[in-house]
Amino acid sequence: MVNAWSPIALLFLSNIFMTFAWYGHLKSLRETALWVAVLVSWGIAFFEYALQVPANRMGYGQYTLPQLKIMQEVITMVVFAGFSVLYMKQPLKLDFLWAGVCLLGAVYFIFRSA
Repeated sequence: MVNAWSPIALLFLSNIFMTFAWYGHLKSLRETALWVAVLVSWGIAFFEYALQVPANRMGYGQYTLPQLKIMQEVITMVVFAGFSVLYMKQPLKLDFLWAGVCLLGAVYFIFRSA
Protein backbone atom coordinates (compact mmCIF):
# COMPACT_ATOMS: atom_id res chain seq x y z
CA MET A 1 0.00 0.00 0.00
CA VAL A 2 1.25 3.45 -0.94
CA ASN A 3 1.61 6.15 1.68
CA ALA A 4 -0.62 9.20 0.98
CA TRP A 5 2.48 11.43 1.14
CA SER A 6 4.47 9.48 -1.47
CA PRO A 7 2.70 11.02 -4.48
CA ILE A 8 3.07 14.49 -2.97
CA ALA A 9 6.81 14.01 -2.43
CA LEU A 10 7.24 12.74 -5.98
CA LEU A 11 5.24 15.69 -7.33
CA PHE A 12 7.55 18.08 -5.45
CA LEU A 13 10.62 16.44 -6.96
CA SER A 14 8.99 16.35 -10.39
CA ASN A 15 8.20 20.06 -10.18
CA ILE A 16 11.79 20.92 -9.32
CA PHE A 17 12.91 19.24 -12.53
CA MET A 18 10.04 20.80 -14.47
CA THR A 19 10.89 24.30 -13.29
CA PHE A 20 14.54 23.91 -14.25
CA ALA A 21 13.56 22.41 -17.61
CA TRP A 22 11.21 25.30 -18.37
CA TYR A 23 13.12 28.24 -16.92
CA GLY A 24 16.66 27.24 -15.94
CA HIS A 25 18.01 27.89 -19.42
CA LEU A 26 17.06 31.57 -19.07
CA LYS A 27 19.95 31.97 -16.64
CA SER A 28 22.41 29.19 -17.33
CA LEU A 29 22.15 28.78 -21.12
CA ARG A 30 21.44 32.31 -22.36
CA GLU A 31 24.55 32.43 -24.50
CA THR A 32 24.10 29.01 -26.11
CA ALA A 33 22.21 28.13 -29.25
CA LEU A 34 18.47 27.63 -28.84
CA TRP A 35 18.66 24.01 -29.99
CA VAL A 36 21.15 23.29 -27.18
CA ALA A 37 18.78 24.80 -24.62
CA VAL A 38 15.93 22.73 -26.05
CA LEU A 39 17.91 19.49 -25.85
CA VAL A 40 19.11 20.23 -22.31
CA SER A 41 15.55 21.08 -21.27
CA TRP A 42 14.25 17.86 -22.81
CA GLY A 43 16.91 15.93 -20.91
CA ILE A 44 15.84 17.52 -17.64
CA ALA A 45 12.17 16.98 -18.49
CA PHE A 46 12.79 13.24 -18.76
CA PHE A 47 13.39 13.18 -15.00
CA GLU A 48 10.28 15.28 -14.44
CA TYR A 49 8.16 12.68 -16.21
CA ALA A 50 10.01 9.79 -14.56
CA LEU A 51 8.73 11.16 -11.23
CA GLN A 52 5.42 12.71 -12.26
CA VAL A 53 3.92 9.64 -13.93
CA PRO A 54 4.48 7.36 -10.90
CA ALA A 55 3.26 10.13 -8.58
CA ASN A 56 -0.03 10.37 -10.44
CA ARG A 57 -0.41 6.59 -10.67
CA MET A 58 0.21 6.20 -6.93
CA GLY A 59 -2.00 9.12 -6.01
CA TYR A 60 -4.96 8.37 -8.26
CA GLY A 61 -6.40 5.72 -5.97
CA GLN A 62 -6.07 7.93 -2.91
CA TYR A 63 -6.99 11.27 -4.48
CA THR A 64 -9.43 12.23 -7.18
CA LEU A 65 -8.12 13.53 -10.49
CA PRO A 66 -9.07 17.15 -9.64
CA GLN A 67 -7.36 16.79 -6.25
CA LEU A 68 -4.16 15.54 -7.90
CA LYS A 69 -4.26 18.44 -10.34
CA ILE A 70 -4.76 21.13 -7.74
CA MET A 71 -2.02 19.63 -5.56
CA GLN A 72 0.30 19.77 -8.56
CA GLU A 73 -0.59 23.44 -9.17
CA VAL A 74 0.05 24.40 -5.55
CA ILE A 75 3.34 22.51 -5.55
CA THR A 76 4.28 24.23 -8.82
CA MET A 77 3.74 27.67 -7.30
CA VAL A 78 5.72 26.82 -4.17
CA VAL A 79 8.62 25.42 -6.19
CA PHE A 80 8.46 28.30 -8.67
CA ALA A 81 8.54 30.91 -5.89
CA GLY A 82 11.63 29.27 -4.40
CA PHE A 83 13.25 28.95 -7.83
CA SER A 84 12.53 32.58 -8.67
CA VAL A 85 14.03 33.91 -5.47
CA LEU A 86 16.89 31.48 -4.86
CA TYR A 87 18.08 30.61 -8.38
CA MET A 88 16.94 33.47 -10.59
CA LYS A 89 17.52 36.09 -7.85
CA GLN A 90 14.12 37.68 -8.41
CA PRO A 91 12.66 39.71 -5.55
CA LEU A 92 10.03 38.01 -3.42
CA LYS A 93 6.86 39.99 -4.01
CA LEU A 94 3.59 40.17 -2.18
CA ASP A 95 1.96 38.86 -5.36
CA PHE A 96 3.33 35.38 -4.49
CA LEU A 97 1.30 35.55 -1.27
CA TRP A 98 -1.88 36.62 -3.07
CA ALA A 99 -1.45 33.89 -5.69
CA GLY A 100 -0.98 31.43 -2.84
CA VAL A 101 -4.19 32.61 -1.17
CA CYS A 102 -6.07 32.07 -4.44
CA LEU A 103 -4.62 28.57 -4.71
CA LEU A 104 -5.64 27.82 -1.12
CA GLY A 105 -9.19 28.73 -2.14
CA ALA A 106 -8.93 26.27 -5.02
CA VAL A 107 -7.62 23.59 -2.64
CA TYR A 108 -10.53 24.23 -0.31
CA PHE A 109 -13.14 23.84 -3.05
CA ILE A 110 -11.55 20.73 -4.57
CA PHE A 111 -11.11 18.94 -1.23
CA ARG A 112 -14.28 20.02 0.63
CA SER A 113 -16.48 17.39 -0.95
CA ALA A 114 -13.98 14.58 -0.31
